Amino acid sequence: MVLSDIKRVIEQIGRDKNIPMSILVKTLEEALVSAAKKKLGPDVEIEVSYNEKTGDIEVFQFKDVVEEVEDPELEILFEEGRELDPECELGDSLGIKLDTSSFGRIAAQSAKQVIIQKLRDAERNAIYDNFIDREGEIINGIVQRFDRNDIIVNLGQAEASLSSREQIANESYRRGDRIRANIMKVLPESRGPQILLTRTHPDFLINLFKTEVPEISEGVVKLHSAAREPGVRAKIAVSSAESNVDPVGSCVGVKGNRVQTVVQELKGEKIDIVLWNPDPAKFVCNALAPAEIARVIIDEDNKSMEVIVPDEFLSIAIGKSGQNVRLAARLTGWHLDVKSEAAYSQAMKNGYDSLMELPGIGLETAEKLYSGGYSSPEELLEITPEELSQLTKMSIEDAENIIKAVENELEKASREESEDIETASEDEDDQVQGEQNTPDETDEFEEEK
Repeated sequence: MVLSDIKRVIEQIGRDKNIPMSILVKTLEEALVSAAKKKLGPDVEIEVSYNEKTGDIEVFQFKDVVEEVEDPELEILFEEGRELDPECELGDSLGIKLDTSSFGRIAAQSAKQVIIQKLRDAERNAIYDNFIDREGEIINGIVQRFDRNDIIVNLGQAEASLSSREQIANESYRRGDRIRANIMKVLPESRGPQILLTRTHPDFLINLFKTEVPEISEGVVKLHSAAREPGVRAKIAVSSAESNVDPVGSCVGVKGNRVQTVVQELKGEKIDIVLWNPDPAKFVCNALAPAEIARVIIDEDNKSMEVIVPDEFLSIAIGKSGQNVRLAARLTGWHLDVKSEAAYSQAMKNGYDSLMELPGIGLETAEKLYSGGYSSPEELLEITPEELSQLTKMSIEDAENIIKAVENELEKASREESEDIETASEDEDDQVQGEQNTPDETDEFEEEK
């Protein structure tokens, strides 16, 4: 019988797709109600009962018990009702068991199709519910096929996609290879949930260390942040909740076995393990290692730091193509401007000189202004007389005079620049006019003839 086939389909899908039986039973009941109404009419009241132990399915049609029947599909005579249930009374709703074979082959086939479709819907919903809470987790799969440059990964219960931009450069896979990746996003789609994977996200690096370093999963070592240039270099910041545990050593492992396992998974990506520090300046210094740091100037409002390093460490601090400072900035969350001591000294001298050229500003005042973050006359226009007075310990009147002098100097410089531009423009016009008035060689030749 067709319904027995449906039972086998339900059991198989429930087993293979790991869908709860309660969802499958509800789906089955809804499908059979639909099939019964397709045969008997949309207004009939149908109830389906499914016995999960025996697999028996019972379909009941409910009719009102009346003295005179007007609609046979909705009503039953009182005498007939008493034959089915001796205790029924007028006005009762009596359930009459239907022979499912009476649905007919077409109705039964329709029921089967509806059930299979609803089970597919239930399967898609179950897959989505199973994976939506796992976004950000690491997962293992098998390379199933290739879609252009994307890799389709079999996760067992579902398929996932690893796009080319989420793959580490120069890594290659063949069909059947095992692959590890992070679940980046789960999107609900009409054809089924779309599971997107990544191997380039910093969270993938973090999860790999959580897998390899028991101290992280135990909470002894905390992994604060990570920054990557996938396949090339990465930095992670770690700290320890216990003073006797070395967080960097825990991540490196005996003879570097733990970090090397992660490096191999990331196709040789070099990993710097940085000691995290609650002091942002010290954290930045650790992140820029092995470069030595001479001085750090912090601008908390703009969350930026000016990092001064000895001249011989400038290339180390910046790294190849700026890689080291770029990763350190991402790791710490601060904008970093790395300068050599020679460049910083020259910039400081230029700043002092430009400030000391202003009327009323001597060396001591220039030092206070420079320490306060004001290294040029233009920057002094952003400060109020009150702020300038408080910073330099001068009177409000003197502060107002200095700011006024700065405004005058900048206006004078602007006028001189405009005059220079006008003069240059006039000289250029005269030169063009002179060229136009100069006879060419043809005219001279004609005059000689």
